Amino acid sequence: MGGAVSAGEDNDELIDNLKEAQYIRTELVEQAFRAIDRADYYLEEFRENAYKDLAWKHGNIHLSAPCIYSEVMEALELQPGLSFLNLGSGTGYLSSMVGLILGPFGVNHGVELHSDVVEYAKQKLDSFIRTSSSFDKFDFCEPSFVPGNCLEISPGCSQYDRVYCGAGVQKQHEDYMKSLLKVGGILVMPLEEKLTKITRTGPSAWETKKILAVSFAPLIQPCHSESGKSRLVQLPPLAVRSLQDLARIAIRSAIKRVIEQEAAGARGGGPRSPPRLKRRRRRRRMETIVFLDKEVFASRVSGPSDDNSCEDAAEDRPEQDDAPPAPRPEPPVNVLREKVLRLPLPDPLKCYLLYYREK
Repeated sequence: MGGAVSAGEDNDELIDNLKEAQYIRTELVEQAFRAIDRADYYLEEFRENAYKDLAWKHGNIHLSAPCIYSEVMEALELQPGLSFLNLGSGTGYLSSMVGLILGPFGVNHGVELHSDVVEYAKQKLDSFIRTSSSFDKFDFCEPSFVPGNCLEISPGCSQYDRVYCGAGVQKQHEDYMKSLLKVGGILVMPLEEKLTKITRTGPSAWETKKILAVSFAPLIQPCHSESGKSRLVQLPPLAVRSLQDLARIAIRSAIKRVIEQEAAGARGGGPRSPPRLKRRRRRRRMETIVFLDKEVFASRVSGPSDDNSCEDAAEDRPEQDDAPPAPRPEPPVNVLREKVLRLPLPDPLKCYLLYYREK
């Protein structure tokens, strides 16, 4: 599933294309997508395919197409402090993007059928926390992943503000999915070949909206044990944060406010400029994705500008010759890290404030 937008050369260009096609429509969602590089969730030998608007599957590892994740993130209407349950959490890519929006006082849980994929997701999460340059720009709600079949969640588990299911839901399981949702909450799932948004407006009142046609593999039915009993999935408890953790959140937030005030003073109190440079767009041939009986074929077709490509190149060449070479951008400075390292604190406390990150 996918192929709705043209491929990007990197993560930012992929997001540009998703914005241009109106799959990404809000600033919060855009920031989350730019903060986490989709290629980081691919196996190394498949990274070259990461910026195509196509789903990817290798063994049990699976990623939906970027256009699908974009519609899901927009439909969930995420806000800081909400609770989120990801059914079929896979690599953890979506859960990590959601965590950037939920902030430190949200809840972020995922259930994944395959234990090897749970381990893969935990490795990717650990890598993001330790090495990503985006981590210190957000207050993160770290996902927790548990193995199990999402149709066997213990009846005693809490309900959630937002629920997403990443597999096709059969009609007979619709009420079960709704039961996981709080009043006022939003459930997004593929239901009868349509990505569907369901809002719980009351104890037994619902609003349903069909978003777009999709094709997802169906939910796998539970396998009962030899005794005939199902294996109930116990979700992580809604634990209260420790005083030590709350202090770390408060100190980091205070330092970020100082950084923002200093940046505003340096700008003379003017409006905050977006942190992203404008990218010069280049003419490219569009990719056409054709689906035939579950097989995917990609082909290139000539666009209207292709017939004049030589003339366009000739017109552009003098401009390129006259233009000075673009200076190489300076590596970004992690201001939060620099300020923490300058604090008059013992080194172990500084490392704790920095989540023991390597950079």
